[in-house]
Amino acid sequence: MRATELKKENDFWKGTFMAMASPCDVLMEVEGELLAQEILNAVADEAWRIEDKFSRYKKDNIIFKINHSQGEAVAIDEETSRLLDFSNELFEISDGLFDVTSGVLRQVWNFDGSDHLPAKKQVKKVLKNIGWQKVSHENATIVLPAGMEIDLGGIGKEYAVDRCVQIARQKTGQSVLVNFGGDLSMTTARKDKAFWSVGRLITGSDEACGMFQLYSGAIATSGDANRYLLKDGVRYSHILNPLTGWPVVGAPHTVSVAAPTCVEAGMMSTLAMLQGGDAEAFLKLQEVDYWLD
Repeated sequence: MRATELKKENDFWKGTFMAMASPCDVLMEVEGELLAQEILNAVADEAWRIEDKFSRYKKDNIIFKINHSQGEAVAIDEETSRLLDFSNELFEISDGLFDVTSGVLRQVWNFDGSDHLPAKKQVKKVLKNIGWQKVSHENATIVLPAGMEIDLGGIGKEYAVDRCVQIARQKTGQSVLVNFGGDLSMTTARKDKAFWSVGRLITGSDEACGMFQLYSGAIATSGDANRYLLKDGVRYSHILNPLTGWPVVGAPHTVSVAAPTCVEAGMMSTLAMLQGGDAEAFLKLQEVDYWLD
């Protein structure tokens, strides 16, 4: 059952709900309860809309239709097309390391903390169904080869945060922070040069590993804290290289990046994780604020 909860905390309102398998918070520096509830409802509705439309777990949305098209052309709307264009951009700038068709690797990998690794031949078999370059996406249509799937989970939550920030801006000129499971952004500065204080979550966990003091912009976090395999003393991250089908080696447990928008921050944190042991060197070249664990 989808529901929201609103309560007053000191000098702001805090709204909460669940979406995209994450706890979602909306912190609002507004006066009245009615306005706070209106903002919370609008943000929650948009988060649920995006989840319903783009989640690969749903059976009646555009992603399901594309993934079950068996190589036939599928008509797509402008929003879906824009997300696929962005996916293509990430694929190109990462030299194929960010690939929205790589989700099929879950067929052979199960990161449950055990020592069970898939056989090399199993991984190799699945690799045949990975490769964004095999997908034809032009304007209002997409053709996905049979056996392949797309999964927009790698960009969906950050996109939802930015969309919800836009909606909150339309409702009030006061400061609103949108935080979806540790990916967060704010509308504008708080009064009296104050900041929003937000716990920095270890990805995949409810544990905080520090606090952010956010004055403007957005922060996104990528990591593998609770999703891994451990065999013969070697820890295998759930961050997979779509070119090999095997976990990225040497990546930090958690990467957080600050940027003007949540999508930009998420792009940098994800690309950094995919660099493995070169994550920090990559981030230094980008000249962004970042935190590693």
